[in-house]
Amino acid sequence: MTSTDQQPLGSPFSAASTATDVMAGLDLSGTSAVVTGGYSGLGLETTRTLAAAGARVIVPARRPGIARTALADVEGCDVIPMDLADPESVRAAAVRISDSLSRLDLLMAVAGVMATPERRVGPGWESQLAANHFGHFTLACELYPLLAAANGARVVVNSSAGHTLTGIRWHDPHFRTGYDRWLAYGQAKTANALFAVQLDALGRDDGVRAFALHPGKIITGLQREMTLHEQMERGWVDAHGNVIGAGFKTPSQGAATGLWAATSPLLHDRGGLYLEDCDVAPVSAPGTPMDDGGVRAYAIDPDAAARLWELSVTATGATPIPR
Repeated sequence: MTSTDQQPLGSPFSAASTATDVMAGLDLSGTSAVVTGGYSGLGLETTRTLAAAGARVIVPARRPGIARTALADVEGCDVIPMDLADPESVRAAAVRISDSLSRLDLLMAVAGVMATPERRVGPGWESQLAANHFGHFTLACELYPLLAAANGARVVVNSSAGHTLTGIRWHDPHFRTGYDRWLAYGQAKTANALFAVQLDALGRDDGVRAFALHPGKIITGLQREMTLHEQMERGWVDAHGNVIGAGFKTPSQGAATGLWAATSPLLHDRGGLYLEDCDVAPVSAPGTPMDDGGVRAYAIDPDAAARLWELSVTATGATPIPR
């Protein structure tokens, strides 16, 4: 991929498009999808929409009981336990998925945490990098044979405009000194974008293409670590928690870009791209306000993507994807 590929394609959809809009007329019968976080917020909208189009959807969930309740009325959907912050749990989930599928057409990495207090998981990993990146990295590597078997699989990773906060902190990715919850979130979202770049580079010969995206500003459970007062201070909500901020999307609009990434014929033979508002995002200059959109060059840099991949293989012990 070169930065010249990172140009809008003139998609017929926009920021206002909904999940229903981008999936209209599509029949996904006979296809299979895994949707992390597929039982709340954007993930729930994604699961419902894919299942309604005929896909068989597997939802790995840290809280499987809650997930089953949320998805009780969704046909063609299975829930399995998985904790993204626990590599062994991710590997166990991958084994269960591999036992039940012969191919995987779509891997939708929707789950995530944001701006959490300082937490350590596993061997001392910073928890946002662990859950948002290492967990999805491990899952994709372990499921790679199923993705390759689909002969045209797509992996769709939810990043965020938060990636503009920082690149990868190579000197201290786990914030051993001076934890900052927003920088940790920003780094994890940059990691999501770089992960898609390198996965696409490694997978394209097997027909596996990968995309990262910013879903837009949406109030969902992602904000659970923020107090109401903090959200009011940012102008997002009123005292009753009602969304009042400009530019916010509904959950259906927020899920639209991921579903477009998963299904759009405009993206055939493309990959390693960062998307927003149901199109390819332009590259944004350093210092551009986060809400102005676009992707920073460091979040799609192939050398940084390859470096992060090696760091991630070493950290997680995930099965390497054959080159």
